[in-house]
Amino acid sequence: MKFDFKLLGVDGQARTGVIETPRGEVRTPAFMPVGTAATVKAMLPGSVRETGADILLGNTYHLMLRPTAERIDRLGGLHRFMNWERPILTDSGGFQVMSLAGLRKLDEHGVTFKSHIDGSRHELTPERSMEIQRLLGSDIVMCFDECPALPADDTEVARAMRLSMRWAARSKAAFGDRPGHALFGIMQGGVTQDLREESAAALREIGFDGYAIGGLAVGEGQAAMFGVLDYATGYLPEDRPRYLMGVGKPDDIVGAVKRGVDMMDCVLPSRSGRTGQVFTRRGVVNIKNARHQDDPRPLDEDCTCPACRNYSRAYLHHVFRSQEIISSMLLTWHNLHYYQEIMAGMRAAIAEEQFDAWEADFHAGRAQGDIAPL
Repeated sequence: MKFDFKLLGVDGQARTGVIETPRGEVRTPAFMPVGTAATVKAMLPGSVRETGADILLGNTYHLMLRPTAERIDRLGGLHRFMNWERPILTDSGGFQVMSLAGLRKLDEHGVTFKSHIDGSRHELTPERSMEIQRLLGSDIVMCFDECPALPADDTEVARAMRLSMRWAARSKAAFGDRPGHALFGIMQGGVTQDLREESAAALREIGFDGYAIGGLAVGEGQAAMFGVLDYATGYLPEDRPRYLMGVGKPDDIVGAVKRGVDMMDCVLPSRSGRTGQVFTRRGVVNIKNARHQDDPRPLDEDCTCPACRNYSRAYLHHVFRSQEIISSMLLTWHNLHYYQEIMAGMRAAIAEEQFDAWEADFHAGRAQGDIAPL
């Protein structure tokens, strides 16, 4: 079976469809939980699937350092290693390497850097990134790119974008012919429209199975991000999936889908769960607050996740304050469940051409704020 994308419905710019892979279908719009080191923290793979996730994201940088891609390959590949048989997308490692500003050296060939774990030296190039992702067995492979932090001047953004486009061509050549696996190009260009248009044209010329929008959610703010998405998705092929990297909060996700994005990922729901921040239909709840310590009600009365179905706010407050591991498990499960409910709601609304009404209800619910304390 080949990698394919079928568009099933459109409402305005919002789209719903399905990505077909040999390991199963990915319903879009899709949110990908992040399994940085071959695990979604505090979750079993089966539990992640129960939330409604069709696909996970793995991290090339972290896995190449520990336990190494070669070891994972010898053990049967990433899917078997982490007991996740459905599709996996791996990022290229570029974003993490670029964040190591004091530990790396960049040139046309690639990046040399020191490991944040033990200081050992490594090199990451487009060719090595493709090799690592092949060893991992990724279903969707990302091109190696440079992602400059914002704000940055246009000269620096243009330099990084054009280098990324040259690296994209090298990534495509190194990827080769791998039936059933897909390679996505990554648009760069900061918040400058003509640079985004130039980047998209270069990627279309090379030709990819899907197209990502990179270089956002890196400090520019939501209004600027939405401003880029207002035009950026239109530069990408309609018949290929569009992936917004590293986004985000629930309202970021809804706004991105409204502007034509099909796929997203973010550590936020799992990381927030571990720190006591919970996302609900009525906005954010901080379970650490003392107002919850005597509250017998669930986090969200309309939610069917285990945290809401089986436990009170009082209990969740207690185990968080006691630093019990079950706190991270339950709150992460809830957040991932809520994110997948958002995606399912948008898919249904787009299919019925009711996205605007769904979006209005989504924002109205969040504007109410959390339920009053008892």
